[in-house]
Amino acid sequence: MPLEGSGQAVALEVLLHGPLSRAELARRMGLSHASLSRLTKPLVASGLLVEDATAAHRGGMGRPKQPLDVVEEAHHFLGVKVTGDRAYGVVTTMRARTVSRSVVELPDHTVDGVVRVIGDLAERARAEVPELAGIGISVGGLVRDAAVVEQATFLQWTDVPLGAQVRAATGLPVVVENDVTALTEAERWFGAGRHAETFTVLTIGAGVGYGLVAHGRLVTSSDAGLGLVGHTMVAPGGPRCGAGHSGCAGAVLSSDAIAGAVASATGRWTGIDQVLEQAASGEVACVRAVTDAARALGRLIGTAASFSHSPTVVLGGETVAVAQLAREAVDAGIADVRHDEAEAVRLEVRGAGFDEWARAAAVVAVQAFVTGR
Repeated sequence: MPLEGSGQAVALEVLLHGPLSRAELARRMGLSHASLSRLTKPLVASGLLVEDATAAHRGGMGRPKQPLDVVEEAHHFLGVKVTGDRAYGVVTTMRARTVSRSVVELPDHTVDGVVRVIGDLAERARAEVPELAGIGISVGGLVRDAAVVEQATFLQWTDVPLGAQVRAATGLPVVVENDVTALTEAERWFGAGRHAETFTVLTIGAGVGYGLVAHGRLVTSSDAGLGLVGHTMVAPGGPRCGAGHSGCAGAVLSSDAIAGAVASATGRWTGIDQVLEQAASGEVACVRAVTDAARALGRLIGTAASFSHSPTVVLGGETVAVAQLAREAVDAGIADVRHDEAEAVRLEVRGAGFDEWARAAAVVAVQAFVTGR
């Protein structure tokens, strides 16, 4: 059921931070015990909140106190990340805990073909869980009204009402979102947002992505999805991107850019996965390319931390191994642009697989379900 006002705020607090005792919940919400009881009574009666007997504890005299929690497995959600050749699907609980994964090759780039694949993933999910409450879909590109893919270059799509078509095919609520925006929302609810009200998300892979949460709210605009941060200067005198910008993040940090640096040194093309593997084993050209990219990445991380006024930066994407293989170079890049007296950057590196992107898509479906968006 869609919730509003204080009732929604209470339910969200328990979802994101529970189980919570009524006393702790009242303190967090700034509510009197009487007000909290009035708000939680219908939530418990509806089954959205439950008294968690397994987490009960004694608070002095009397019977054990039972914290409030949500039934995490009561509803499940399908998250789908659509790339140029595959659809990655995960099924999650209400707290975005992944319970299953699937990968399906796209037959083609037609809308009907992609919708069929997502429909097949939904049928698989329905066979695995007692109830599938919604579908979240993420794509790289511009998305309008959480439903329409306004532009997705890698699929050659323009103004595709993907949400409506998948809903017609599955009968389920559907939310469509830009992939980096979805990843940022996942961090806001179930990641960095649990300890920082303001933080930045950066992603490196096929492109360079950027997300910002300020004071607990996602910062976005009609330009989200254009990859604007990819044109930030990070390597003076470096290679040019397709738009002609010298040394910008996209020209230095994308998968093709790193692989291209190795190809320039060796005279042969090596895919990004092999570049990272060979860098880990000490191959000179690969180590040099990864180290140079890591230094530039550090400059981008330091710049993002400065502009957000928050030291917390989350790094995700398919090639996060760059930061893991050459962390000293990342730190040196941060130092290139960061004030000596500024708080140290807190870098949180996430997993590299496409499952992370799919899980983020599931989170936007959870958000829509809980808030009635």
